[in-house]
Amino acid sequence: MAKGLYIGLPKADLLDIYNTALAQVKAGAVITSYSDSGTSVGKTLVGDANERMREAYFALSQLEPENYPEQTTVIRTDWSNLRD
Repeated sequence: MAKGLYIGLPKADLLDIYNTALAQVKAGAVITSYSDSGTSVGKTLVGDANERMREAYFALSQLEPENYPEQTTVIRTDWSNLRD
């Protein structure tokens, strides 16, 4: 759920945040890496990029609702195959 972290940023900045996060999701970019005593560790954090995309889109939907409509999740259930 978006919290409105980017509300108030200019549209160009919001689109830049969104596109950067999207590129990281597509590439599976390594966001965190560190080394200690000759051991190197890298971790892919796609969840963070997803959250940034969600936040940027939410802010865009508040800025220009006609161009960036609110995203809703629809859950559909098929009850026709019930068995006793």
